[in-house]
Amino acid sequence: MKLTIPAALARAATEFGEAIAEPGGPRLTYAELHDRVQTAARAYIAAGIAPGDRVAIWAPNSYHWVIAALGALYAGGVLVPVNTRYTAPEAQEIITRSRARALVVIGPFLGRDRLAELPKPPEVVWRIPEDLDNLGRLGIASLSAAEERAAAVSPDQVSDILFTSGTTGRSKGAMSAHRQSLGVAQSWAECGGLSSGDRYLVINPFFHSFGYKAGILSCLLSGATIVPQRIFDVAEAMRLVDAERITVLPGPPTIYQTMLDHPSRHELDLSTLRLAVTGAAIVPVALIERMQRELSFETVLTAYGLTEAVVATMCRVGDDPATVAATSGRAAAQMQVRLGVNDEILLRGPNVMLGYLDDPEATAQAIDPEGWLHTGDIGRLDENGYLAITDRLKDMYICGGFNVYPAEVEQVLARLEGVAESAVIGVPDERLGEVGKAFVVPRPGHRLSTEDIIDHCRSQLANYKLPREVEVREDLPRSATGKPLKRVLREELR
Repeated sequence: MKLTIPAALARAATEFGEAIAEPGGPRLTYAELHDRVQTAARAYIAAGIAPGDRVAIWAPNSYHWVIAALGALYAGGVLVPVNTRYTAPEAQEIITRSRARALVVIGPFLGRDRLAELPKPPEVVWRIPEDLDNLGRLGIASLSAAEERAAAVSPDQVSDILFTSGTTGRSKGAMSAHRQSLGVAQSWAECGGLSSGDRYLVINPFFHSFGYKAGILSCLLSGATIVPQRIFDVAEAMRLVDAERITVLPGPPTIYQTMLDHPSRHELDLSTLRLAVTGAAIVPVALIERMQRELSFETVLTAYGLTEAVVATMCRVGDDPATVAATSGRAAAQMQVRLGVNDEILLRGPNVMLGYLDDPEATAQAIDPEGWLHTGDIGRLDENGYLAITDRLKDMYICGGFNVYPAEVEQVLARLEGVAESAVIGVPDERLGEVGKAFVVPRPGHRLSTEDIIDHCRSQLANYKLPREVEVREDLPRSATGKPLKRVLREELR
């Protein structure tokens, strides 16, 4: 098989059965999905989307998202997923910097009209569901034109640009080729033993590298059925496990803990669950044992990755609970893993990103001349090559499975009238793993309330980035050079 996503879809159409089981929506076979994607590609072509053009998608998990994304790739375009939690200014920045020529966006959803909020949408805009369900009325090119586009896609062509914040607070667009996106998806599927008999409840957002590559693309390669969950809710997830006979359910540890403690768990049949893949936080051995004993998971695995490489290490079927809890597994996806200065985790392999969009300086800082990706995470490797994440060189913390970069929050705080300086750190939270705490120093003569500070952040930042706690103080602890010492702030809290 040619290592392109259009070729993978064509293969799936002939080899596999059910592709998507949308809760409350259509059930499509891989052959039917292939037909819908072809139609979407024909509509993109008719709208003037050329090979290499960027197509942004700003919508929650649904079969529409899958069709829009695969259709863009089938037409030779480049996918640019946009976080559904982003405010309009955050989304506009991604759309503008990626130079997206098309936007696929959800209609009014959860009290917001995202398209109406955008100050400058691209020239081509499709709404979900009305336009995606009626592509014919928008105009479509010939089937042969779509097939020519799909055949012309090469394995080394850029398939997607996934934006991830950096420690400077400015988002960076990690570019991957078709062969790389498929490579990490194949590795994840193989480590988890994914097959056409699996039914995969995808609660991870499609806009995230995990939901897209370890979700949609892993299913595309293995023939597993995609069951997308539009809005995550633990009770609804358990209901879907029962109703859809779900076998695969990845997610952060807090999801499984909530399921185990949910009062309605015993009313539902969750016995079909076989595979859980987790990470992004400490996973207690006791939790893994309860997942296997009380939720019927045959296999619980942990993994480590980042947008720039997606799948770096992963446990394997048969690893004992202590290994799964204490490590993030061993190298996967043909990745090499070693420790550099200060035990920083370095990665090298065929699926490390091509680079950051329009940012050669950041690319050179991230990937050294020998091809090693400097992750900014600190770890240790045991004699069997299993990696344990011990700390972060970056200030990043993880809230509910989402990376939060304090520098970005601090930049927003700096724009609030009356703020002289701020420092944001992650603090433990029982439900979300970590949440933000902001230490704010006011300018002389200004009074700042916690409510004013949080309201300001709420207008500029996605919800998971909001500081949950604010402490206004006269000064911050500093180094000899005057740099705020976040280490001291963390020690004070302890």
